[in-house]
Amino acid sequence: MSTTSRKRRASPEKSRPSVWWLLAAIIVPIVGLIARIEIEGEENLPEEGSYVVAPNHMSEIDPLIVAVAVWRIGRAPRFLAKESLFRVPVLGWALRVTGMVPVARESTAAAASSTVASARRLVASGHGVIVYPEGTLTRDPDLWPMRGKTGAARLALAGDIPLIPVAHWGSQRILPRYGKLSLWPPRKSVRIVFGPALDLSAHIGHGKEQSTLVAVTAAVMQGITSLEETLRGEKAPAERWNPSAHGQKETGRLDS
Repeated sequence: MSTTSRKRRASPEKSRPSVWWLLAAIIVPIVGLIARIEIEGEENLPEEGSYVVAPNHMSEIDPLIVAVAVWRIGRAPRFLAKESLFRVPVLGWALRVTGMVPVARESTAAAASSTVASARRLVASGHGVIVYPEGTLTRDPDLWPMRGKTGAARLALAGDIPLIPVAHWGSQRILPRYGKLSLWPPRKSVRIVFGPALDLSAHIGHGKEQSTLVAVTAAVMQGITSLEETLRGEKAPAERWNPSAHGQKETGRLDS
């Protein structure tokens, strides 16, 4: 179900035969068997041109849910991938032909340079990318969005690219965080809403300043949380979950 009735035209990346057709023919029906995805706010995803989609993250199945939603709206879903993966035989080829976006993680300087290069590629190609600003599955015990990292903000500001907060709810019933896949009952409902792009006009030209990155990251996390509150029909905690304040690692499995 969608809240918009405006008919969108298919983007060139979806209307032309490509590897995406093959992937969609395999993945979309499989996801459709386990999830009934209801999309809201699809008019907020540009029909053409580059964009950064920033969703919440609470289940390992989230990337499939978001990818199918983006494809159904009319765009090809792309994600950030570690630059080193592009050098792996076969895998690197697959990442390149599907237009995944490389990002360096070795050092601050390398990451900054890689982000600028990735932003330029996105703008030149007119592609979009999906970036999880939390960087991993939320550590919040009630699955609210936790503290964000600056990756999505860096990429959007480096290329003057629309930054679009996205929230979804329901994927945790299919695959609980670090849990087991639940296939019964089939086609569990997952609602996903695309919010309006953030107004970043006041930050253009300041994308390298830490204070700007922190402010934009806070804005996108608040945007995601507000959308999540609407989906869940309840208010999020006043203070966003900070893993380090609770003695938690921000990588790897969450300790019980």
